[in-house]
Amino acid sequence: MKKAIILFAFVSVFYSCKKDEPVNLNPTGSVVINFNHMAGFNALVMDNAVNYVNANSDTFSVQVFKYYISNIKLTSKDGTVFSEKESYHLIDAGNPNRTAFTVANVPYGDYTSVSFIIGVDSARNCSGAQTGDLDPALGMFWMWDTGYIFAELVGHSPQDTAAGLNHMFTYAIIGYQGQYKAMKTVTIPFYNDAKVAATATPTVNLKTDVLEWFKTPHTISIAAVPFTDVPNQVTLNFADNYADMITLQNIRNQ
Repeated sequence: MKKAIILFAFVSVFYSCKKDEPVNLNPTGSVVINFNHMAGFNALVMDNAVNYVNANSDTFSVQVFKYYISNIKLTSKDGTVFSEKESYHLIDAGNPNRTAFTVANVPYGDYTSVSFIIGVDSARNCSGAQTGDLDPALGMFWMWDTGYIFAELVGHSPQDTAAGLNHMFTYAIIGYQGQYKAMKTVTIPFYNDAKVAATATPTVNLKTDVLEWFKTPHTISIAAVPFTDVPNQVTLNFADNYADMITLQNIRNQ
């Protein structure tokens, strides 16, 4: 009888403690955004000995390929939009540690699309040098009056015969204000939902095609444009072209 009383008291205390535990009414999870870099149907190799052909029939290799992804928004099946805070990510095709990132604190649900800016919004450009992925030490902050480099492509091409460049082309896309504002907003619909749940952290695999820099709506010749690093019509043409360089490969719900 005494043992039964003790057992009853233990069970009562156990359930009493469980009853008092706080219940999370707004559970959240994460989404991984992963970028696979390509040149058309071929994986992009950062090597001067590996060549690709662009829409102008120029042969080129790639040495540097970087770009900012910012202001990420995930739209759920019911139309709710989640906006990532402090949403600035530097993607570097030449650095395996900078080809993916995790978006945290995403409410549980089924998500049907992602949108983001290729570049850095005007507010952060006007705030001077920042920290984290916006740290100037990463080499993507240009000048105080032009702000950050939104995207950078550097490589070699035999078609580049400009004096003193040794066949090297350099494209640094900048410009956050005025007629040459180069930020590009991208929305990518999902073919199947990205399911954020206690048992699932989806990975959104995206393809970034470097060939898009040279085509649609503007066919760009490396010989004619071996270099750009100021806001002008040339940089805007590049931004118009690469606005569609990122597309969906697949969604992995795991």
